[in-house]
Amino acid sequence: MDLRNHDLKEDIREYWSKRSKTFDLAFGHRIAPGPELDAWAAAVRDAVGPAPQKVLELACGTGEVTNVLLSLGHEVTALDFSEAMLDVARAKHAGNAQVRFILADAERTMEPDQSYDAIICRHLVWTLTEPEQALADWFRVLKPGGRLLVFDGDWAKLTPLGKLASLAVRGLERFIGHDPHYDGAMSERHADIMKRLPFGDGLTIEKLVPLVEEAGFEAIRLPSRRPIAVAQRREADLRNRLRTLFYRRFILVASRPR
Repeated sequence: MDLRNHDLKEDIREYWSKRSKTFDLAFGHRIAPGPELDAWAAAVRDAVGPAPQKVLELACGTGEVTNVLLSLGHEVTALDFSEAMLDVARAKHAGNAQVRFILADAERTMEPDQSYDAIICRHLVWTLTEPEQALADWFRVLKPGGRLLVFDGDWAKLTPLGKLASLAVRGLERFIGHDPHYDGAMSERHADIMKRLPFGDGLTIEKLVPLVEEAGFEAIRLPSRRPIAVAQRREADLRNRLRTLFYRRFILVASRPR
């Protein structure tokens, strides 16, 4: 491990641990039952198939994607390197024998070779300190034919439409006030961490696909994320509907060769 990354990793752990108690209150983190949960479940089914699988969930946070996976009948090992996040996730899924929560580093999982049918992560890849190392590890723990499913986005810059939406949100907040939970995600601490990351200037498909290919994955697909965004907007207020337009988000699916 590059020791230069040690302090950065600790800063990341501390940041997410401090956000654990209120994380589900920030728009875009909680996956609401109903249309939004259904949209996430459909994206997972499309990526890994309808049959129950042995799934490794990376950076599970408070266990929201875990809930999606469990709703589909998968056997889940959910890891995070924030004990505070895991405490929330364990409480949320207490008594469910289909999930095992472990404290571990998503970049070096320490899980056995070829032991999972699928690996799934949401909003993790942009935080990686050693993306090549992480992808090599994920390739290692997948069974031949296993699938990698990534939900992520470019959080460093607004899209052209996002810039207009951001201006609209600022104007709206003059009347309804600021959302402290959302602002927490864009704090100075968050910005300081981001600028020190390999993807600090933005994670894009154009950057990620070559790294995934170099790690040995094949059959790379980029399914549309639009159904998830549409489902989020159905229940959201105006401010949060506008927020779904801010950033370029994507889904990536890839396979370990058989």
